Amino acid sequence: MTATAAPGAYTDDLLELGRQAGLAAVGVCRAEPFTETRIELERRKAEGLHAGMSFTYRRPAVSADPTRSLPGARSLVVGAVGYVVDDSPPPVGPHGFVARYAQDGCYDHLRQALGVVGARLRADGHRARLLVDDNALHDREAARRAGLGWYGKNANILVPGSGSWVVLGSVLTDADLVPADDLVPDGCGACRRCLDGCPTGAIVAPGVVDARECLAWLVQAKGSFPRRHRQALGHRLYGCDDCQEVCPPNRRHPHAVGRTDQAAWIDVLDLLHATDDELLERHGRWYIPGRQARYLRRNALVVLGNVGRGDDPATIDCLMRYLIDDDDLLRAHAAWAAAAIDRADLLTVLDGDQSPAVVDELAAWSSERSP
Repeated sequence: MTATAAPGAYTDDLLELGRQAGLAAVGVCRAEPFTETRIELERRKAEGLHAGMSFTYRRPAVSADPTRSLPGARSLVVGAVGYVVDDSPPPVGPHGFVARYAQDGCYDHLRQALGVVGARLRADGHRARLLVDDNALHDREAARRAGLGWYGKNANILVPGSGSWVVLGSVLTDADLVPADDLVPDGCGACRRCLDGCPTGAIVAPGVVDARECLAWLVQAKGSFPRRHRQALGHRLYGCDDCQEVCPPNRRHPHAVGRTDQAAWIDVLDLLHATDDELLERHGRWYIPGRQARYLRRNALVVLGNVGRGDDPATIDCLMRYLIDDDDLLRAHAAWAAAAIDRADLLTVLDGDQSPAVVDELAAWSSERSP
């Protein structure tokens, strides 16, 4: 089949090529502006719901208009790849959990599969650009328009047969392909388990997430981890799956379980003893603000405060190391962790520390103790 064949047959050929390459779902939509999506992105950004998040919010005029990324584009081939995850129980000792989408190189698999489709389009004389994990496109709206799934109340796209255990991406092309005939109807109905199951109440309305309250964003954000959500973070080192775990379609269609590139559980003491280079080599796939390993350590210290034991010598040695660290952000989070495991006696090492971050942390701790 070549690009000179009937558009419907050529489109079907491309979709089958994508499935054979490993896409769990694939469809086509027009490369037209996502006008309503742009308006909604700008509204949420104006209200601060994006919390400074850049992804798709940086330039709504671009992320909601595919032709800005490829002038003359006519179609989007949109694909989804499912997770392969490690569902093993936590090992002995303080460990942090990694969200399921970050356990596997699923974006690599998605990029490879869509790359096959892109290569075919180019071989047939068309221009094609891959948009995978890219803030140049609102991939969920593209997936909805391509008939892959519907918006769940947790704002994820739910794909029939896979739920939201997928990552999304597209091939933008000037080929005139046949779009999906029908959109997937809403399958949530009256269910609100994701809203009620969010540990911080970040889903403030169906399909609307306040990133300022969302653990999955807060572990990626700069600065201090908000005190009001440190206990809620629990053992989560990177990401949060709670709104997906409670979703009925996801429970009916559980994610695949198998060998992954990244373990589900990370030894937080080992992480806290690793060098910057070691941490970026191990976890460089994750979004880390400014590629600064200090933010991985910040998260690990909060996790240690939630799952560590005050009578564990290794935990105490690690906290003592961070209570005298050169980085005041880490000293402050170590202070919180020490108090959280009932070892406030360790905080005496901070006497005389004039760093604003540490002073504020000790003041907040003292205020919480006051009757």
